Amino acid sequence: MPNSSDAVVVYTRPGCPFSMKLRWKMRLARLRYTERDIWQDPDAAAYVRSVADGNETVPTVSVAGHAMVNPTLREVLSAVRRYAPGASPGH
Repeated sequence: MPNSSDAVVVYTRPGCPFSMKLRWKMRLARLRYTERDIWQDPDAAAYVRSVADGNETVPTVSVAGHAMVNPTLREVLSAVRRYAPGASPGH
């Protein structure tokens, strides 16, 4: 069984204020996640381009394989409840 933090993946890059804000909110919500830097990880960059119309838009979040480009915390939490309830805060 995968680690619950593996169910939520945040694709980011250094210095992105939008990514920093979303990760901060996710930490406050006690949501576990795995972070992947698209500037250091070519596979991560390729994934983001594949779900963001060829762009490297961050933050991009994958919840159990369901991609969201530049989501709000509310959208992430809703996706976690729907697709990865084991990764919800408190589990």
